[in-house]
Amino acid sequence: MPESRWRLLVTSPLDGATNMALDEAILQARIHEIAPPTLRFFSWDPPTISLGYGQRLDAINVEACRQFSVGLVRRPTGGSAIYHDTLEREVTYSVVARGGDFDGSGDLLETYRWIGAGLTAGLRRLGVPAEMVPVKPSDPSAMPTFCFARTGSYEVEVGGKKLVGSAQRRQGGAFLQHGSVLLGADVARLCLLFPQEGDPLAGMTTLEEALGRRPTFDEVIEALAAGLRETHGLDLRPGDLTRDEESLMDRLIREKYATEAWTLNAQTVADVSSIAASSP
Repeated sequence: MPESRWRLLVTSPLDGATNMALDEAILQARIHEIAPPTLRFFSWDPPTISLGYGQRLDAINVEACRQFSVGLVRRPTGGSAIYHDTLEREVTYSVVARGGDFDGSGDLLETYRWIGAGLTAGLRRLGVPAEMVPVKPSDPSAMPTFCFARTGSYEVEVGGKKLVGSAQRRQGGAFLQHGSVLLGADVARLCLLFPQEGDPLAGMTTLEEALGRRPTFDEVIEALAAGLRETHGLDLRPGDLTRDEESLMDRLIREKYATEAWTLNAQTVADVSSIAASSP
């Protein structure tokens, strides 16, 4: 029978390297079955651009990042760049699970659908008329720099505009999916950070636009957790990181996510993601 007991983590605002290292540490712990399937909600300090795993840096205005003290990190997942604002304007989520943790968890599209259904239910609890977009083929040659300008399989939209941008990595029979829910948007800053994109809001929307008000971070994560809990019958219980996860997170920060080799060129440090080194 699929696992119904999940760990719920709500972490304080963290920098980009720590957020990505934490997500990967949770993934490795789930691969080795030393931590439960996990739903995490988090935010960013400072505001940060996260690049997709294989994305080139030249489409980002790096000078504007320096000017506005915007961090830069490369995700372990694919897709295009996302500007992660502070908790006043964004809720970021991650889901980590193994094959068998829920029906369909071994299939890429089914996991997108499963998570999207829970997120959609949560957004509707807030009064947002959200819906999932059916599978659409993508054209890699036409992929824009800014993630919210793309539409993919089982994306969450309002009125034909993307509200949630998500990306996934699968490894060792498990997966990590993380994504962003925009509470609001700093349009002027987006235009400076992504100068090649024209109007960055052309195909996207925010909760502020959809509701006529901007909900709080806590309000949104409560609704999203409830949506996933009720849609899938999850036993979501607040938890903490294990010592193994904390140890691997610290190592991943030092040797991977905080290094220029990784951020600028996606060069991987051998064996840095192995949790075995920190396990008793």
